[in-house]
Amino acid sequence: MSSTTSKTDPAWNYFEANPNDRNITICKFCCKVTKGGIFRAKQHLVGGFRNTKECPKCPPSVKEEIREYMQKKKNIRDERNMTPLDDDLQFGEGYDDDDDELSPQSRKRPNLSTGSGSGTGTGSVGSVKGPTQKGPLDVFFKDPEVNVLKRKGKGKQTRLGENDFAKKELRARVCRSFARWMYDASIPFNAVTYDSFKVFIETVGQYGPGVKPPSYHEVRVPLLKQEVEATRAMMKDHEEAWAKYGCSILSDGWKDKRERTLINFLVNSPKGSMFLESVDGSSYSKTGEKMFQLLSKCVEKIGVRNVVQVVTDSASNNVLAGMKFIFVICIMFINRTI
Repeated sequence: MSSTTSKTDPAWNYFEANPNDRNITICKFCCKVTKGGIFRAKQHLVGGFRNTKECPKCPPSVKEEIREYMQKKKNIRDERNMTPLDDDLQFGEGYDDDDDELSPQSRKRPNLSTGSGSGTGTGSVGSVKGPTQKGPLDVFFKDPEVNVLKRKGKGKQTRLGENDFAKKELRARVCRSFARWMYDASIPFNAVTYDSFKVFIETVGQYGPGVKPPSYHEVRVPLLKQEVEATRAMMKDHEEAWAKYGCSILSDGWKDKRERTLINFLVNSPKGSMFLESVDGSSYSKTGEKMFQLLSKCVEKIGVRNVVQVVTDSASNNVLAGMKFIFVICIMFINRTI
């Protein structure tokens, strides 16, 4: 509200405003400094409000004048079916059309409903619409991973407000900004198909405007350590399943674009398959003896008692390694029986 309109409030006759901040007023009767604009200053003159102390030197005639003015504004507001704001809220500079109710008992909570609209955010007359407030419960009831899974299970559906022009324009900005970052960082296009990317987008959307991106140090040190710990915790569940149900070692050899021979080792159990390690076999010959050594290390790492079977392809070196495994197991069985 402009300063010209604000000065029409009769309470300004009994207060001096701070030239640097009009939310700070000084009572001419008791010299009390009040913060909160002219509406808090009027409460100081009238008295009976918990937000400010009543002026001990205010004449009864002035108190009655301000009381009648506050009552008049309240009646006008009631006729317009407007819900007054809570006087605990902080208002901007020059705000003078605030909660002028005469007593704390008649004070009401703000009406935050937006009315029955078509999803464009236009509410009924007098409704108050502000930024979405985040509370502690939002952390527990808005799991981004659960939201992504629900949306994935329902398939493609049109959501409320999805066809709104503002929503389309804002989403277009988000997509352009993200695509530009992908091009700058040379990120593969198929990265957008990962579920972790969808969870990331959902998490940012729940935070809202003003999210601070992670720094170079955060991504490189603390966040990496957190992910390593989460991976280790996930591996513990698999290791418990290995000991309880047994597991299979899977071996698969292939060549990359640089013609390097890579051998991947995985572990499969009722809990699922998990990557164990990858060995670059380009520097040595792939003999049966070497394959036996690599498989033996995997068996020792997982635990001999937990391994039920070893699965490889039918290459001759793998066949020789398998025969040697059978021979070793037979020797171990004979030694135990003896």
